[in-house]
This record gives sequence, structure tokens and C-alpha cells, in this order.
Amino acid sequence: MTSSTGRPPSVIVVTGPSGAGKGTLIREVLKRVPGVAHSVSATTRDLRPGEENGREYHFLTLEEFLDRIERGDLLEHVTYVSGHRYGTLRSEIDRITEKGKVPLLELETEGALKVKREVPGAVTIFISATVEELERRLRERATESTGEIGERIALARHQLEQADEFDYVVENDDLDRAVEELTELVRGLLAGVGTMARP
Repeated sequence: MTSSTGRPPSVIVVTGPSGAGKGTLIREVLKRVPGVAHSVSATTRDLRPGEENGREYHFLTLEEFLDRIERGDLLEHVTYVSGHRYGTLRSEIDRITEKGKVPLLELETEGALKVKREVPGAVTIFISATVEELERRLRERATESTGEIGERIALARHQLEQADEFDYVVENDDLDRAVEELTELVRGLLAGVGTMARP
């Protein structure tokens, strides 16, 4: 895929199933590519140990989240398997673009597809891994109950089948290689050209 406009994307969305390593890859790309900045999502889930409001997420009550939806403050929002809500604040996108950078969003697949449909110039990148690898990573992470891990694995199988709906796919079977591939892809997008074809 090659950009037909010669301009950088309006937003870059990184998506994929839980356990694919989206967060790890994004952190590495942010260190290497100064032209992008991470958009901090909003969520109704509770803080986990070591997290900070406004850093990992903007933590909102359900009432606050619903009020933001009503006011049109969210670019996209989804309800995940846990029942918690996640969304992208338009103010986050504005904050980043006002600095002259391209927002880099980490979204679930449903939200990523909505942004792809509704935001002109958005580019979507799907991070993939095998179901076996996803299950191993989720169990090692152990931030969810056994039942919720099972739900996430079932959802991951469905999400992997959606990979072709996104602009690019990066296989995270080897972290160093995946970081390099995603970094070069983002650099190419900022330069106004697609650098890799989808497998």
C-alpha cells in the first residue's frame, strides 16, 4: 500500500488481540520516532498497581464516560469483554496535533475499524501473533481471572480473522524484528509513503 496523497496520516491506529504485544511495540516505536505521540485512552476500569491517571489511561467513572459520549467528546468507544468501557478523547487528538505530531492510538479492533471508517487519512496497523502465543502471554500477565482469560482467548481468535480488514499487518513472533518492522513502517507513513505491503 502506498499513500496516494503524499501526506502523513491524520492518525495511526495500532490494534490487535490482547496479548499481541501492542503496548510493548508502541513504547519502542515512541522512543525511535519523534514525529508520533501516544494518545492516552479513557477507560472505566479501575487503576492497577503502578498505574497513574492520565499516563496509562484517563480513568473515568461510568457516569463520567457516558457524559463524555453524550457531549460528543469521544472519537470512538467500545465495551470490552470485562464490561469496562474504553474510548479515545478528541481532546487527546487535538493535544497531539497541536504539537505538530501524528497521534498514535492503541485500540481494540472494533474501535480501530470505526476510526478507519470515520476518520479521513487514518491508517490502521494490526499486530498479530499465534493463538498459542497469545494464551501464553495472557496467562503470564495474570491481570485477569481464569474465566476472563478464556473470554479474551475466544475473542482473540475472532480478531485474528479480521486482520485483512486493516491496512498493514505486523507479526509479533520475534520482538526485536517486530519492533524494527513497525518502526520502519511508521517512519515511512510519516514520510508520506507506505513502505510495506500487507502479507
